[in-house]
Amino acid sequence: MKWIRRVCGVGALLVVCCVVLFLFLPQLNDYQDKGQLHLAGLNSPVTVIRDDSGIAYIHAENIGDLFFAQGFVTAQDRLFQMQMTRMYYEGRLSELAGAKTRDLDIRMRTIGIARMAEKQARILNPALRKQFQRYVDGINAFIKEYPDDLALEFRLAGIKPDLWQVKECLGVLFYMGYSTAANLTTEIVSQMLLGTVGYEKTAMLLPLNINVDDPDDKGVITMPPKENLGLAVPFDPGLLAYAGDRALRVGSNNWAVAPEKSGTGSALLAGDPHLDPRMLPGVWYPAGLICPGIRAVGAQIPGIPGMGVGRTEHIALSATNNYGDMADLYIETVDPENPGHYLEGDHSIAFGHIKERLKIKDKDAPGGFRTEELDIRTTRRGPVVSKVLKGLDNNKVFTLRFAPVESMTPDIGLLDILTAENAQDLSKAMQGLAIACFNWVFADSSGNIGYQASGRIPLRRNGGTFPHVVKDGTDNWQGWIEPDLMPGQINPEKKWVGTCNNKTIDTGFSHYYSSFFAPSFRYARLKELMAAKPGQTPLDMWQYQRDTANIMARRIAPVMAGIFLANGDTKDFGRILADWDFKDDPEKAGPLVFQAIYLHFALAVFEDDLGPQKVLTLLNAWYYWQERLLQFVLAGESLFFDDIRTAGKTETMADLFIRAAHDVRKALSQSLGDNPAQWRWGDLHTLELVNPLFRKGRLRRLFGTGPMPMGGSGETLYRGWYDFDDPYGVTHCASLRFVADMGDDEKLMAVLPGGASERTFHPRQKNLIQDFMAGDVRYWWFSDAAVQAHAKQILSLVPPGGKGHRKQ
Repeated sequence: MKWIRRVCGVGALLVVCCVVLFLFLPQLNDYQDKGQLHLAGLNSPVTVIRDDSGIAYIHAENIGDLFFAQGFVTAQDRLFQMQMTRMYYEGRLSELAGAKTRDLDIRMRTIGIARMAEKQARILNPALRKQFQRYVDGINAFIKEYPDDLALEFRLAGIKPDLWQVKECLGVLFYMGYSTAANLTTEIVSQMLLGTVGYEKTAMLLPLNINVDDPDDKGVITMPPKENLGLAVPFDPGLLAYAGDRALRVGSNNWAVAPEKSGTGSALLAGDPHLDPRMLPGVWYPAGLICPGIRAVGAQIPGIPGMGVGRTEHIALSATNNYGDMADLYIETVDPENPGHYLEGDHSIAFGHIKERLKIKDKDAPGGFRTEELDIRTTRRGPVVSKVLKGLDNNKVFTLRFAPVESMTPDIGLLDILTAENAQDLSKAMQGLAIACFNWVFADSSGNIGYQASGRIPLRRNGGTFPHVVKDGTDNWQGWIEPDLMPGQINPEKKWVGTCNNKTIDTGFSHYYSSFFAPSFRYARLKELMAAKPGQTPLDMWQYQRDTANIMARRIAPVMAGIFLANGDTKDFGRILADWDFKDDPEKAGPLVFQAIYLHFALAVFEDDLGPQKVLTLLNAWYYWQERLLQFVLAGESLFFDDIRTAGKTETMADLFIRAAHDVRKALSQSLGDNPAQWRWGDLHTLELVNPLFRKGRLRRLFGTGPMPMGGSGETLYRGWYDFDDPYGVTHCASLRFVADMGDDEKLMAVLPGGASERTFHPRQKNLIQDFMAGDVRYWWFSDAAVQAHAKQILSLVPPGGKGHRKQ
């Protein structure tokens, strides 16, 4: 009996410990979110109401205090995330992580996001500067006046927060702009192909970029003349990192429906930006911004004032990447007579030099840090981003030219979202956003809908599919596409508008725009859904964001099924694909069989020509090859189907699919069993959210979520994109889902894949995950009455001398 009492006693003690931990741990990393706080810098009192989701609704008496309070409240919830973002683009992560992030820091210093932001800050128009400054003042007020409320993450990481200036906010914006500049990937892959398989074969592999709304668009990119290409320039794998250093790279879907097509009689807007959401609590910070003349509820990237996606009283908007080409690589010749110079024809010019200093954490160094001096060489195009490469004639280097360095103006346009009164105002404002290439889809309270592309695209003598070879002093950039000529439309005849990173320019567009777009599959599915019923409802929009129909699989899987059913060893795969409805649902075997075999098939098609490393460079660039390989499969023949490594044999498409099926059976049977009919897409296709301080090791799952089965794929509206060389864990998906009905003044549908607060142990760090994964509807509140009805915490921010008490 003693041992029973002892076990019971231990059990009771464990229960008490768990209860104590449950009650105490949230307080370990908490901050004041109710009562009153005095803040120097405020002109009038501000009320912050947080709802049951943790969304902060900020009520101010003027716009200056509104931005001040937004900065303060964002810092309460996300200051550590803001610090990490800033250290990333500033090239300072080695201060925290040591030598393992040294190369990343060197690249970011070379790109020069911080230098761009400093330049923009110097020319910012005074009114806009004042608004940014008020936001910054709010961030700094939290850091300086309430140091005891700093997130536990700072202490665990062993760092202190830096104070902010306007240039740091602009740096976040420029980093987003660089993250949208995806055409850099096309240039790198094209140059690699050119040097590996030659001119003729490269022409056969260039991307197919198809505008499915334009029946005349075949998507073909014309191969440039040989004399305009760097045929003999070796490939530098180091360039790939510059295309990969884009943590805020955006995919996304967005669409709007006119009142005539809406089941509510008002315009509807839906948006789900596709970013990497895996770091808790997520990318976006949600908030309501309310003062005389402004009522906005939506989300923004922490560190940027205002609202990026969401709705106001007058408009609703969301953004996707339009993939306009804002970055070019140049092949430059080092002067053989003077390696400190480069050549423009016969003209020898001294390299420019930018000096930077890295601070690298090192326990063996005095003070725990060592420094390293950097000498970044530049030409008239931009910084050198490669090692010196030996060409047939002279040594070569690659340089990087980024359009926002040269196209910046005193105005940005982003904060005009809050005051735009209609679709026309918003379209004009977005034309002024030169920093980033987005497709802004919008709707207004009068029933207008439309979209507008932002960004400033260079007018080029030669297109940007390959790096440009510098032969003389002639500038390849001859100006800019005028803002009013950028893609856009208002109130199209079809009564809806949408973008899915697809090609939106038609064959009548007179300028080179980009050679990098998403395949047409998601947009084609959106067209089907828009045509499916006349009266689309907000709930329809919400469900479409989780639509799993795979248009690419619908075209390819029947071909695969026919091949497999005709072969005795693969009949089971054939039956699974033949019975599949082409929906990438997590409980089905079909999506896993299709995705796994098609990946192995793609590898078999290209590996013999490219080798084991370069083939992954190509295949990791999904948008480069997916439409092209689809074309090969539907045609049933391609010279790339023959494996050049097998002498005396000519392989067919069927041979490669059978080979891929055998490889998949061998690879997956070990973990999923011998019966493919019992495999499930969600067994391997999972989303895992992690705590930024416990990304690896035994504590990862305790402080994160562990792998969660997820539907969709890279080809579906319900996005679940994974890396080709590391299948099938999701790296990019919806970082936010929201639907706005412009006739509903009470609420909008919205959910995040994490929470509002970054703080470990805090109840608002992971509270939205279950609803996000299940597709359940949650609301962000728009009217004052709705906000009050769902208030959980009310915090008063008051100027010095106002009623209240300073937190001790």
